Amino acid sequence: MSVDMEIDLAGATIALEGAGNPVVEAALAALRANDGRLVEGMQARFADILLISCPLRPGATAENPGTFYTAARRAAVAMTERGSGRIIFLLSAAAGMPMRRHPRFSMENASILAGMRTLAMEFGPKVLVNAVGVGAVEDETMVSGDKAMLSHTPVGRAGNIEEAVAAVLFFCDPLNTYTTGQMLAVDGGWTAGYGRNF
Repeated sequence: MSVDMEIDLAGATIALEGAGNPVVEAALAALRANDGRLVEGMQARFADILLISCPLRPGATAENPGTFYTAARRAAVAMTERGSGRIIFLLSAAAGMPMRRHPRFSMENASILAGMRTLAMEFGPKVLVNAVGVGAVEDETMVSGDKAMLSHTPVGRAGNIEEAVAAVLFFCDPLNTYTTGQMLAVDGGWTAGYGRNF
């Protein structure tokens, strides 16, 4: 799987917090392909970019949303001391438009989104904190969202992993210096208002 978007990370270090899934794995591969270096363990405390991987499918077992906030805040403090950094949350588009059939999942994601925005306010301008809100994305199976979302997606199809990864690269691009506290919904327009039918 390849993402055509190219950015120049110039050896920036990248750490991951949260569980793996096909979207975050592809995002990490794309960041490495753009001269990023994945770090783990003690080195992760000094990463230039932190990806926070939240559950993308309703029914997935989630950590307490506060766990993601705590990890991101700890990283933001360290990044501020070093002078700069990026934190990108990968979460469900349900963060911005609750799904009636999945109230707990929607609430957890909305809580994470509120925490992301709080961090952006607290740690700007040195640390840019954003989120990619992933809608219904299919590979061979649904990797994000659920099939019921597709009947209310204006573009009329599921997204693909590369489309979600392109949004991650946008937030990580060193040329992107004026975007913080935002969730970019990669959901085919689902959060434009169609979620109310769920």
